[in-house]
Amino acid sequence: MQRQFDALARKEPGADEVEFWFARVLQEPLGYARWENFITAIQRAIESCKTTGFVPDHHFRGVTKMVPIGSRVRAQA
Repeated sequence: MQRQFDALARKEPGADEVEFWFARVLQEPLGYARWENFITAIQRAIESCKTTGFVPDHHFRGVTKMVPIGSRVRAQA
């Protein structure tokens, strides 16, 4: 499973090897069929981050992906 997550990781351009993952990409490998259920898990993780004294903005970023016009695909966060 680690190889699968490593393959899904992205690196921030120009950053010192900072890796990140898009939630929509992690949703399925983590076993969530519906985005509504996965976003709930993400919100709980953000709350846990706050509770343990970490700054959520250092670990969770909001992202909006654009899709081509006419693709019949809804925009994903």
